[in-house]
Amino acid sequence: MAVARTRRARAQRRRKRRMDAADNDLTAEQWLALREAWAGCAYCGAMPAEPGALQRDCVLPLSRGGRYTLENVVPACRSCNASKCNDEVTGWLRRKRLDEPAFLLRHREVVGMLAARFGAADSP
Repeated sequence: MAVARTRRARAQRRRKRRMDAADNDLTAEQWLALREAWAGCAYCGAMPAEPGALQRDCVLPLSRGGRYTLENVVPACRSCNASKCNDEVTGWLRRKRLDEPAFLLRHREVVGMLAARFGAADSP
């Protein structure tokens, strides 16, 4: 079988290897709880018309060692998720002129609340 050699195909294979190697333990129930707790995009606060339009975004990107866990995933609108790409969240928030301290405080609050609810051992 021929292996695709395009840049996109190589990037998809690298992402798949990172995803397979990472400890990704975010359950569907936890994702629903995250969406409810944030009540919109975690970064800009936008609430898409469709409830399923929010995307899972890793605060610490997969390419920088992040994982799909309760502590690292936030709901993001398509625009914020695409714009952030694999940037560090604090630098990206500053560049976009979004409220960095408010995001960090709210993130800690939501993670603490959900860690208590789901019994996560490594909560902040």
